[in-house]
This record gives sequence, C-alpha cells and structure tokens, in this order.
Amino acid sequence: MSTQARRERERAEREQAIIAAARDLALAEGWDAVTTRRLAAEIEYSQPVLYSHFKGKDAIMAAVAVEGFAELATAVVSARASAADPRQAVADVAAAYVTFALQRPAIYDAMFTLAVDLPFASQDVPTDLARGFAELAETVRPVAGDDDLETVTETFWAGLHGLVTLMRSGRLRRADHERRLAVLVGRFSP
Repeated sequence: MSTQARRERERAEREQAIIAAARDLALAEGWDAVTTRRLAAEIEYSQPVLYSHFKGKDAIMAAVAVEGFAELATAVVSARASAADPRQAVADVAAAYVTFALQRPAIYDAMFTLAVDLPFASQDVPTDLARGFAELAETVRPVAGDDDLETVTETFWAGLHGLVTLMRSGRLRRADHERRLAVLVGRFSP
C-alpha cells in the first residue's frame, strides 16, 4: 500500500471516528453536549484535527444527518420490499419511518429540525436523501393517480414528519399515536 493510500485511509477513519463520536454523544446527551472540544477529547485528537475534517459543529451535524438519511432509506426500502401489497407497504413504511424517528431522536433532529447545511429539494440533494425520497415515492405511487407524484410524496412525508414532531414535543397525545398513523396511512393507501 502506498503512503498516499494509507494517509487517505487514516483520514477517512478519523473522519468516521469524529462522526461516530458526535452521533453517540448526541444520542446519549443531546446536541448541546456536542462541542468540538468534547469531540476532540472523545476521539483523542486535537481540535485542529477536527477542523481539518469539518468546518465546525454544523458540518459534523450535517455528516451525521447524511448517515441518518442512509439508515432511514435502508429502513424504508426494507419495509416497502417486505410488504405483501401496496396498502401494506404504505403502513409498513409509515411504521418504519416513525420507529426510526423515535429510536434515534438526535439523529432525526439533525436530519429534519436543526439547521444543517444540506441542500433539500434541489439537484444537489445528497444521494441517500434522494434514495429515501424515491422509496417514499414508490410507496405512494399506487395512490398518486393523475396527481404529481413528487407532491403526493412530499405530502405523505410531511404528514409523517408532522405526527412524529408533534408527538415527540408533547403536543399530541402519545396514546392516540397509532390511530393518527392509521388515519394518515388510510389516506395514502390504494
């Protein structure tokens, strides 16, 4: 292995260690606990090393968010692929989305509620976000009819996000979550 290849591999490993440390710390203590000083201590590198990989905390949060989009896309793909029919696909995808959001609240926040420098609704959208959106689109395609598939998909996504966000913040009763989710699924099922 060449020296250059080894350096690139070590750099990629350091970058992944920073992302993993930020993710773990955010999941355990929330994003307020994630600072470059704390991350440097966690991975046993200096703050300048962190800054050689990321411009700051916001860039690290964006990297965590991109990983989250990849995980969510995988969960959606799995839920849709294992469903027996289109109606079940909508229900399974909705359940997978909600489960992801509730099991990984800090990552979900980085993806959807905190200000991160990621392009949405543009040509520059990260691959994993686009993949997740495409899977949501395939899920609702059977009910889109003559409506614009992208708009139907955005509406389904917005419904899921709204339910999750309002329930997590205590603005909706947790006890009625399954009923609300069933109403949303019913509106998007063939």
